[in-house]
Amino acid sequence: MSYVALGPMFSTQSKENPDPVVGVARLAEWRRLTDRPLVAIGGITRANGAAVLEAGADSVAVIGDLIPEDGSIRQRMDEWHRTIGRQ
Repeated sequence: MSYVALGPMFSTQSKENPDPVVGVARLAEWRRLTDRPLVAIGGITRANGAAVLEAGADSVAVIGDLIPEDGSIRQRMDEWHRTIGRQ
């Protein structure tokens, strides 16, 4: 196993029958249990992505908040980079 995926972090609209929400507190607990890369998934947006990374995720998997309605992927990626503190 090369990484551990944990989620959903928050409620998500991309699945018809999603699993129960895990939440950021549980992510922080799991971070202490493994030295493998920890990938958070489920309901992650620009509004909550930084909190997920601060709780210990090495990376986030994003679906719903990735593609904007106007289709400007470059602008959305710039927004994500600002959200997580990368330029």
